[in-house]
Amino acid sequence: MDLSIHSPLLRSSPSLSPCPFNSKNTTLNPVFHSLIFDSRNFQRKLLVSRQNQRIRTQVSDQIVNDDGFVLEDVPHLTNFLPDLPSYPNPLQKSQAYAIVKKTFVSSEDAVAQNIVVQKDTPRGVHFRRAGPREKVYFKSDEVRACIVTCGGLCPGINTVIREIVCGLNYMYGVDNILGIEGGYKGFYSRNTTTLTPKVVNDIHKRGGTFLCTSRGGHDTNKIVDNIQDRGINQVYIIGGDGTQRGAALIYKEVEKRGLPIAVAGIPKTIDNDIAVIDKSFGFDTAVEEAQRAINAAHVEAESVENGVGIVKLMGRYSGFIAMFATLASRDVDCCLIPESPFYLEGRGGLFDFIEQRLKENGHMIIVVAEGAGQEYVAQNMPGVDEKDASGNRLLHDIGLWLTQKIKDHFSKVRKMTINMKYIDPTYMIRAIPSNASDNIYCTLLAQSAVHGAMAGYTGFTVGPVNSRHAYIPIARVTEATNTVKLTDRMWARLLASTNQPSFLNCSDVSQKDNTGAINSMNTNSI
Repeated sequence: MDLSIHSPLLRSSPSLSPCPFNSKNTTLNPVFHSLIFDSRNFQRKLLVSRQNQRIRTQVSDQIVNDDGFVLEDVPHLTNFLPDLPSYPNPLQKSQAYAIVKKTFVSSEDAVAQNIVVQKDTPRGVHFRRAGPREKVYFKSDEVRACIVTCGGLCPGINTVIREIVCGLNYMYGVDNILGIEGGYKGFYSRNTTTLTPKVVNDIHKRGGTFLCTSRGGHDTNKIVDNIQDRGINQVYIIGGDGTQRGAALIYKEVEKRGLPIAVAGIPKTIDNDIAVIDKSFGFDTAVEEAQRAINAAHVEAESVENGVGIVKLMGRYSGFIAMFATLASRDVDCCLIPESPFYLEGRGGLFDFIEQRLKENGHMIIVVAEGAGQEYVAQNMPGVDEKDASGNRLLHDIGLWLTQKIKDHFSKVRKMTINMKYIDPTYMIRAIPSNASDNIYCTLLAQSAVHGAMAGYTGFTVGPVNSRHAYIPIARVTEATNTVKLTDRMWARLLASTNQPSFLNCSDVSQKDNTGAINSMNTNSI
């Protein structure tokens, strides 16, 4: 199998050892001189530099060329099973792909992480393009696949489950598919359910997860023992960053034991805080459903004298739902997110802005992400030391705290009568089925994961990078949290839309970018 990528712009260098690319002109960057390659894929053995940072990539391969082309590759079963046979892809005989001009993705295809570049800049980081390959490493009648869902709920989980099952069956003729019930611990403590296209036919119309879910319960050895005992050779894992870290551990244990098992991750987070990928599935649905809560708060607030509506939305570390819901609504006067600190009292503070808006419009709507202002709440409320099963620290309720603070200030200090309306639609939003946009997105994710596993890739996650689906090393989507950048144009667009104060000056923003906006301790909602 040819897993190489050509770069015609490269120069050969006699001082460097040649590597098994197709192009005779391709060379290794000097920093990679101690890399070891085999004839099928590449294994990285040392720390490498990426984007001026020293990082350790534990599950991915990285190829660097003289023109600045960097391929962050994903593992392949032939890395540790070099004699694994390959077979023609059954899609060659598929009616669905019969009229497709180019059925299979070329080994040359890569997806660029950055598409806005300047003249003479390096080509940058790229990922393997997702899609069907000409050769597969599993016989359809020998595949025994399983699907597991972990962590919190999110619109679209059932659609992903359905499309993995239907993709395996319709495209590759796989009939043996198991559903692992109850998250990771379901591998060793719960029964499985047989999944067929008929069983999952209409589950996409329901919220939640057909397979049930749980937090924690990850025991790598027990899980891999169970996978091995059941004869499973493809594992599809749907979950957030913690779940994907667990998937990486499962892959490493599978590799250690030399088992021909493909491990594929499908990233899930309603907060849209997964790094690298354009967005997470369920996000569009969450933003759309949040409009109902914002609209209800607006109706309530404008129907009374000095009405102030507060809507708390999801977003532990990242304020994407709050930001996009605010931009979509046009009824919101102020949006508060974890990345942007704010203050209540004094000139230019939130109280001052509320009073100004009430004088102008007679009502006001505030959208606040659940992770916003936690440092202020902690000063006035007893500490929360509880953690959930995933080890995430529980959050204070910023919505209730802010509601009470506003009420106390205007009734006791300003001697004004205000009518507070507080709405928390958190569980209503995450429990609904996915909308049309997310259903399509979930289909692409599921089919890309199936194509990757059948092609022998493992230890990877899948997602769109600049609107092109790619296979991404798990380490890349778990090494950092995707957050709203206060210095980017999208946040500026929100400030221009609401005309709210930024609560920051330029030096504050600079300092915030340098020190980081998010506490390293994981948090979750109570």
